[in-house]
Amino acid sequence: MMHGAARFEDALHNVRDRFARRRGHRPTVIPYTGYGSTDWARILCRVLLTKPAQPKRKEPTRSFLRRRAERRDAGLRGWRSFTSVPVQDALVTIEIDGTVHQVQADRGGVVDAVVSVALTPGWHTALLHTPGSAAPVESPVFIVAPTVTTGIISDVDDTVMVTTLPRPLLAAWNTFVLDEHARVPTPGMAVLLDRLAVGAPGAPVIYLSTGAWNVAPTLTRFLSRNLYPAGALLLTDWGPTHDRWFRSGREHKRDNLRRLAGEFPQMRWILVGDDGQHDEAIYSEFQREFPDNVAAVAIRQLSPSQAVLAGGRSKDAMHGTPDAPWFYGPDGSSLANQLAERGLL
Repeated sequence: MMHGAARFEDALHNVRDRFARRRGHRPTVIPYTGYGSTDWARILCRVLLTKPAQPKRKEPTRSFLRRRAERRDAGLRGWRSFTSVPVQDALVTIEIDGTVHQVQADRGGVVDAVVSVALTPGWHTALLHTPGSAAPVESPVFIVAPTVTTGIISDVDDTVMVTTLPRPLLAAWNTFVLDEHARVPTPGMAVLLDRLAVGAPGAPVIYLSTGAWNVAPTLTRFLSRNLYPAGALLLTDWGPTHDRWFRSGREHKRDNLRRLAGEFPQMRWILVGDDGQHDEAIYSEFQREFPDNVAAVAIRQLSPSQAVLAGGRSKDAMHGTPDAPWFYGPDGSSLANQLAERGLL
């Protein structure tokens, strides 16, 4: 039986859906980066009701203040992504390399589907469309060659971006207030991840976070702007499930790590995280369960002030094994030096 909170959420979505459609809002597919192997692809997107874009008027001149306002609005603060209405159970047509598939979104409008398709290794583009949307949108998909044996998985908060708020306020602030221009990259981490990707040609890069799908476009722009290597974001959908009030962020990470191990049994992953959340416990658990699928673990150590804001340091410090060592450092440069000394970079 569905949880009462989930039934309430569905009823609220139905009311908002009717109101938005009366105001002329139309279904829009928000594409996310996917990944796959040479015979399948994992397609990720979300279907929302959004206001149709207004045609731009040509203006001979624009004031400095107007240009500044436009740049400010282009930042798209996180709360804007939460005002759009998800289209429950929307049908989405996926066209990739001449093959067509039709899949259904979940209660939150999220599509997370695996489709059978024969593709060559490298980047491909899937076209996504839903009834009523203006035009198909492009979704990048990275296909991993069967010969690739190294992959990279990285946490986001406090790993690739610095946060300076108490943990209970962090998610709300990053989601509803802060725009991507104000987010601060962690020193040296972009270089570390880029060197890892360059050193393992064809390696998939996965950003695994407990953040909501609503902020995926913002995070994608942040990663690109700060020169992080392109890769898939694996986020979660906030809100109640069929049997509980909120989804578990730790279970989200565990489930996706296990899924990646099953999808790429030949892959040995370099896991990157920090010591302010549960990354150490989750990664050590994954290493015990799949010892042959871990190449190394790199943990960014928070500063004393950051550790206080994060609720303290983890008690799960690990030393790893000779075949899968663990490294600790305060920034990407320190971690890169240690990985290089062991021939992993």
